[in-house]
Amino acid sequence: MSNLKLHNAMWPGLVGKEPDTDHPPISLEHMLDLTVAAEVNGQKYDGVDLFIFHPHTDPDASDLELRKMADLIASKGLSVGSLVAPVWPGTVGGPAFGSDDDMKNFVLAVEKTCRIAKILNDHGVRKSGIIRVDTAGGTSDFAKDPAGNTAMVAQTFREAGKVAEQFGERIAAEGEICWGGFHSWKAAVDTLEATNMPGVVGFQADLAHTYLYLMGYNAPEAALLKAGYSDDEFWPAYKIMTDALRPWTLDFHVAQNDGSVHGTGSHDKTGRHCPADDPNGKLDIAKCSSYWLQGAAERGIKHICWDGCMFDNSVLEAPATWNAILKAMIDVNKAL
Repeated sequence: MSNLKLHNAMWPGLVGKEPDTDHPPISLEHMLDLTVAAEVNGQKYDGVDLFIFHPHTDPDASDLELRKMADLIASKGLSVGSLVAPVWPGTVGGPAFGSDDDMKNFVLAVEKTCRIAKILNDHGVRKSGIIRVDTAGGTSDFAKDPAGNTAMVAQTFREAGKVAEQFGERIAAEGEICWGGFHSWKAAVDTLEATNMPGVVGFQADLAHTYLYLMGYNAPEAALLKAGYSDDEFWPAYKIMTDALRPWTLDFHVAQNDGSVHGTGSHDKTGRHCPADDPNGKLDIAKCSSYWLQGAAERGIKHICWDGCMFDNSVLEAPATWNAILKAMIDVNKAL
């Protein structure tokens, strides 16, 4: 039985959501209330992970505004964990393998997030976690010059890593097939090795996204499984992937995947997050999680988070959704 704290992600209320549609953004306070309401056999969520961008969090918010947000979260009995830096075009940053300005803005987004992390740390509401990034550039642009773009990402990540170190923070890049340089498990290893800042710049594993790594969706040459695979084929393949990326893994998302890809709003197609109890789910959540979380304490992982990006609002606002997710996370802890 593990004692990892259980967190809920707040950004599913924002990612893929568009105002004046049938899936508008869900406010931070409402997402907090949905989190607080969940309970399984007397156990509740311990905290939340935040996206540092509007409308949940202004990356340039004043110290006073941030302390008020921290007070709100703490008043609901929750702590704060990992923070998602606004590295994407249209927020603060730009592609890590883009123009000089893009790369500078990427690092600026990390710096702004580290400033907010310090305020939350000093407040006392933030107990654990990393600064999360993506490369923020698409796979088609990356494919124009894989070697050169890997070098550019590594350069950008090193600069961001230096900033994070100054704040006592660490960076984890999410393994998601829609981002160049992390579009396959092999590309992710290459990028992290080129960055060469182990323990400072690492990997964030998400069960739903890394499942697509196995299937080689955006990188057939890196596929470890073929459609129609057997259970006897799955686990050796899963071990190859997790053995390669686990030493780099600094943050972890529990999730489920039905084997398909999905995109909503401006978000490119990526691994589809499913409800934890989806009958079409491909993953044994607890067992798969145990592969990633071996030695978690030695890598500084103190909490795990559920990520349910691009669920319909009707699903996000249903209490049964969060209770099923909470039960799955409790089962992960029991399996460790």
